[in-house]
Amino acid sequence: MLGVTPRQLDYWARLRLVQPQARWGERFYSFADLVALETVKRLASRRVPARRLRRAIVALETQLGEARAPLSELRIATNGREVVVTAPELSSRPIEPLTGQFVLQFETATLAAKVRILSSRTAEEWFEIALACDSAPETLERAAEAYQHALESAPHWVEASINLSTTLYQLQRMEEAKAVLSKAAALQPGNPLVHYNLGCVLDQLGEGDAAIEHLHRAVELEPHLADAHLNLALAYDQRGQKEQARKHLSVYLQHEPRGAWAEFARSRIRQRSRVSGRRGKLTPFRKNG
Repeated sequence: MLGVTPRQLDYWARLRLVQPQARWGERFYSFADLVALETVKRLASRRVPARRLRRAIVALETQLGEARAPLSELRIATNGREVVVTAPELSSRPIEPLTGQFVLQFETATLAAKVRILSSRTAEEWFEIALACDSAPETLERAAEAYQHALESAPHWVEASINLSTTLYQLQRMEEAKAVLSKAAALQPGNPLVHYNLGCVLDQLGEGDAAIEHLHRAVELEPHLADAHLNLALAYDQRGQKEQARKHLSVYLQHEPRGAWAEFARSRIRQRSRVSGRRGKLTPFRKNG
């Protein structure tokens, strides 16, 4: 309805820009959530990085104290670099949250004169470009290139590494994805998505033992990561370790009781053997954004 991709929803939810209710592995958006999503999408189209918007909102909340307006009630304007907010608690006086300064109306020449023209994009801007490109097969190469530019500017940005590895995985560039994720694991060893994605890549490369090791690490860090339990079950099943496979299928069903993979899991548990004519594949791995 809004033209927003699932990966954009993931990313904005992680930044807590829009926080829908979640049940049974699905998200439920209220009308206020939809208004907030439209606001974020509009700003994204103006090349305002979502992380910058999040920092501006956090700064605004600090200034407002207990009187915090939800994103759906804020009037937000941008010139592509700066974010100006008008909230009900501010008596319609626009403010730059990151500086705390009240300003004239955004459309006036006073603020327009502050626009800075940069010779190159920031890491956040490259990330947003990549995020807009990585949902369609025909633009995956552009997405990978943009994520790489983001990492060149911010080498320690693990979220960008996770998304780049996902794109490389879809492009079947497994060795490159492995290298990216290995660096991310060294930077942030406590990130469950890094271990989950690395497990998927290693499985595709035929490194089964290493894949299981990283998938196990993922569920240790985040026990509710259902896809990791499913992938562990498939990996064990391929090795004939039926009891371990059933164990992780059961855990998967606790977290994801509905859907095609849930029916698959129940079938495996009932039959207590490999499904005839069907070889399990790892589910598509997760990303940020």
